[in-house]
Amino acid sequence: MTTGTTTNPTRTTNTALTGDRNPTTGTDQPLLRRADFGDFQLPNRVVMAPTTRARAAGPGLVPTDLHAVYYGQRAGAGLIVAEGTWVSERAIGFVHVPGIYREAQIAGWRRVTDVVHALGGRIVLQLWHTGAASHPAHLGGALPAGPSAVNPQERSFTATGFQDTVTPRAMSRTEIATTIADFRTAAHNARRAGFDGVEIGALGSFLIAQFLSPRLNRRTDVYGADRAGRRRLLLEIIDAVADPWEGRCVGVRLSPYWTSGDTFTADRETLAAYDELVTELNHHPVAYLHLRGPETARADQAATPGGTPDFAAFARYRRRFDGPFLANLGFDRDSGNAIIEEGIADAVSYARHFIANPDLVLRFALGRELAAGDPSTYYTGDARGYVDYPVSA
Repeated sequence: MTTGTTTNPTRTTNTALTGDRNPTTGTDQPLLRRADFGDFQLPNRVVMAPTTRARAAGPGLVPTDLHAVYYGQRAGAGLIVAEGTWVSERAIGFVHVPGIYREAQIAGWRRVTDVVHALGGRIVLQLWHTGAASHPAHLGGALPAGPSAVNPQERSFTATGFQDTVTPRAMSRTEIATTIADFRTAAHNARRAGFDGVEIGALGSFLIAQFLSPRLNRRTDVYGADRAGRRRLLLEIIDAVADPWEGRCVGVRLSPYWTSGDTFTADRETLAAYDELVTELNHHPVAYLHLRGPETARADQAATPGGTPDFAAFARYRRRFDGPFLANLGFDRDSGNAIIEEGIADAVSYARHFIANPDLVLRFALGRELAAGDPSTYYTGDARGYVDYPVSA
């Protein structure tokens, strides 16, 4: 197993934020140190998290020149994880999200990766399948498929707005095999498109997380029945996706603390199941673990009192994973520096801060104020609120 630049921590107390240590400022801060992520050599530890922006509004869900501009503007990140991208037509569950299963999509993504690489950046692609969280409106009227015929009670963003999910079909063994093959093909296509690797989106309320959930996965075959069965799909996808890369260029993103209605609950049973899963990842070709933490008390203002990320929640899984570890959700510069200094994370990923601050790494380095994004433009289909955020003067 490839290891990161820090060892698993024995401390979980966030001394950097409790007054025992002042957060480092300037270019010597932990976020700006180089990092060895095995096959990924990062010049800094400020990672751009995958964020759906719904800009593939043309025919065929093809990335456009807007995507190339957007990611090129953010090439200063230590690593860019591009937005979740459909592995097949069967995976679709959100409007205007690009795919990686057609030649035109591969060519569109090649323009993106060429620009990022020309500007000195590194970029991986997150592979996405919504499963039962999709809607017939995305699938030509067909029912979506999930681990079992259980409605996840989510909402799917369609061309006419959000719609409630429906009771899906239970996937057959043949459909599961086809889905694994779709992920493998998507990984091949990502490599053809010039990406430096891929990340498996196993978080939130989507297909892989549905298989991990005992509330949604009521199967009695090898893909259900117990914890080992419920994690089998993810592990088989990891092995399939790693094959095209001939190395450890596959990240995995998990969200053990995800809470949504009665279906996804971060209870003791859920966290224990993720304990076992994260430990099992050490026996598979995983380049890094990208973990979404619990919601902060004030996720919209993470730097305010009460909004600091829960370091102990991340440390729980850092102790169980031997490779590079990325922490995500609710971090600002000071808390990002602190969790790295504590040895709990090797890097920190940012979503909303990168939306509004294409030069986020520079702003962190110089201690400059961060701009705020405009949520009303997050999912619109044009340049406004996408590529028009200014860099700091």
